Amino acid sequence: MTTMQITEPLTDEDVRALAADMGRVAAPYEAEHDRDATFVSEAYTAMTERGYLRLAVPADLGGLGATPRQLLIAQEELGSWSGAAALATTMHHYLTLVQVWRRRRGAPDAEGVLRRVAEDGLIMATSGGSDWVCPTTIATPVDGGYLFDGRKSFCSQAPVASVISTSAVLGAPGPDAVVLHAGVPLSAPGVRIEETWDTLGMRGTASHDVVFDGVFVPAEKIMGTRPYGELAGPLLVAAIHFAPIAGAAYLGVARGAAEEAVRIANRRGRYGAVRQAGEMFARLRVARWALQAALAEVGDDPAADEAALETVMTAKRHAVTEARAVTDLALELAGGPAFHRSSPLERAYRDVRGGPFHPLTPEATLELVGRRAFALLTEGAQA
Repeated sequence: MTTMQITEPLTDEDVRALAADMGRVAAPYEAEHDRDATFVSEAYTAMTERGYLRLAVPADLGGLGATPRQLLIAQEELGSWSGAAALATTMHHYLTLVQVWRRRRGAPDAEGVLRRVAEDGLIMATSGGSDWVCPTTIATPVDGGYLFDGRKSFCSQAPVASVISTSAVLGAPGPDAVVLHAGVPLSAPGVRIEETWDTLGMRGTASHDVVFDGVFVPAEKIMGTRPYGELAGPLLVAAIHFAPIAGAAYLGVARGAAEEAVRIANRRGRYGAVRQAGEMFARLRVARWALQAALAEVGDDPAADEAALETVMTAKRHAVTEARAVTDLALELAGGPAFHRSSPLERAYRDVRGGPFHPLTPEATLELVGRRAFALLTEGAQA
C-alpha cells in the first residue's frame, strides 16, 4: 500500500473509498480478534501506511483535510466492515478534531500535535469514558508540575497509542476540587497498561486499563481545567466532537449487519423479507440524516456550550439506539444462521450493545434535552 496523496480537496468518494480499503484489510481478521480479544493491528498497520489516521489533520499540516461530515462517511463505512477498527479509530479522530478546534483558537501546542499526527504517526487515546466528570485519579502538586496516580479504564487502542488524553483531580474530590486535563505519553515513567479487556463486544479495540503510578506531568502540559463534577471546559469540547463520529461507527456496524442479512435472505429465498429490509434501511437512513443534520447545525467550528452538546448528543442517541434496533431486525431476517458464533451477525449483535454505554448515555441525553426544554419554556413564561 502507498500513502494517499492529496492534490486537490478531498471528496466524499475519496473518503469512502479509503475507508472501504481499510475495512477490506480488517475484515478477514475480525473473527480472530473477537475470539481472542486481541487488537485490530492489521487495520492499524494499513491505516498508518495509507494515511487514514491523519484523515482529520488539515491539509496544510500534512493531513488529508477531511471535514467532520466526511469523518462520518468514513467511520460508517469502516464500521460496516469492522466495528472494532471503527470504534478504536473514533477515539483518535475525535481527539484530532479537538486539536483542530484548539488551533483555531490559538492554542500554542495544537499545531505541533497535529504535525506529529501527520509526520510522526502519533496516535491519540482517551480515558474520557472512564470516570467522566468525577475522575478518581489524583494530581499532587510538585515542583514544575504534578504527579498523577490512579487507574483509567476503557482506553481504546492502548497497545499502539502514543499519548492518552486524561484527567486528574486536584484536591479532595468534591465541589471545591479542580480537575486538570492533560495529554500523557504512554511511554512516560510510571505508566503501565494492564490487559483487562474481556467484554461482550468490541473486543478488538483492546480497551485495556492504563495505570498511573507517580507519573510526572509538567505544568505546561495541562491543557485546561474545570470544576469537579461538571461537564465543562476541555471535557465539554471533547464530548461535542466525539458524539457524531461515535454514532457513525455504530451505525456502520448496523449497516454491515443489515447488508449481511439481505445477502442471507437472497440465498435462502426472500419469503416476506422485503418489508423487513425496507425497515432496516429506512432506519439507517434517518439515523444518518440525524448525524449529518446535527453537524450542519453546530458547524465545523462548534461552540463549546450546552446547546451544541444537546444537538450532537441527541443525534448520537438516535444513531446508537437505531443501530441496536436495526441489528436485532437483521438477526430476525437472517434467521438461524445468525445464531452461530461464526456469523458476522452474531458479532454485530454484541458490538452494537456498546453504543449506549458511551457518555452521554441515552437516558442522560434525554435528561439533558428535558432539562433544557423546561428551562427554555420557564424563561419564556416569565418574560
